[in-house]
Amino acid sequence: MQMLPEKIKEISANAKVMLVSDMNVFRLHYKKVRKILDKNGIETECYIFPAGEKSKNAEVLSDLLDRLKEKKFTSSDIILALGGGVTMDLAGLAGASYKNGVGVIQMPTTLLSAVDSSVGGKSAVNLSESKNLAGVFDHPEVVLCDTAFLDTLPENVFADGMAEVIRYSVIADETLFEKVKKGNVKDDIENIIARCVEIKRDFITDDEFDKGRRQKLSFGNTFGRAVEKLSNFSLSHGTTVALGMTKAAEFSYKGRIFPRDLTEQIELACRNNNLNTSCPYSLKDLAEYICKDKQSDVGSINFIAPKNIGLCDIVKLSADKFSDMLENL
Repeated sequence: MQMLPEKIKEISANAKVMLVSDMNVFRLHYKKVRKILDKNGIETECYIFPAGEKSKNAEVLSDLLDRLKEKKFTSSDIILALGGGVTMDLAGLAGASYKNGVGVIQMPTTLLSAVDSSVGGKSAVNLSESKNLAGVFDHPEVVLCDTAFLDTLPENVFADGMAEVIRYSVIADETLFEKVKKGNVKDDIENIIARCVEIKRDFITDDEFDKGRRQKLSFGNTFGRAVEKLSNFSLSHGTTVALGMTKAAEFSYKGRIFPRDLTEQIELACRNNNLNTSCPYSLKDLAEYICKDKQSDVGSINFIAPKNIGLCDIVKLSADKFSDMLENL
């Protein structure tokens, strides 16, 4: 956190800062951050919104843009995103849109945002009941990750971040998987975050705009989003990722995409990191829902299938092929 004023002045010597945060993070961390900014003579305004996924919408984004206009921010000023994934998305999209681009600094306060939301340059908001439909690719000026923020996280919120760590390990790093599947990772969390950022960086370097290899980062999302929608969005992000990964491994094996059944290993890693692996829906129920959804949408699925721990492939399945595979489950 102490590096923040220096980074602001490197970007723009006389910049004003619009600190964007949700109400929960604001109560926990605002005074500490504001004290550092004030001490260094940095003019600061705030935009605070209600915590939670429901705030990741076009109305809140529009309100943030209006605040930037009201406070006479220019393209030489800076948006400071302090918080989790929703904050990163709103601030990132506002920064890419306002006056054709304002510099953004991201300070993640959750494990999830440290390893995922703050990395990769994707920012988006939800439209109606559909997630992330309006967005851009636009990288922040800098990401400052201070693991001291993680000390204030409730266990269930920390677990949500571990779901992403497990996901990265399954798709790209067997050694990382062996480390995290035992649980009790907090003593080594800095190295774990650093490794996850390296993994995501490598995928993005190869495929910045998510047209090919980067899609492997969405391992588990095909089933996870089905769980999310069938549960009426009542489950946490980490839970849907955990269930999505285990069901993807089960479908990959039972559907004869790959011969190894990795379901038990992934479930163990999730359970040891306080993630729920008890799915209220059967594999067939989820697959049928996905199939109907895809038939009414694009008609095909880029399914991320785990071949081994540390290695996944993209398997393109038509809706018809997906339906045929249902018969063998």
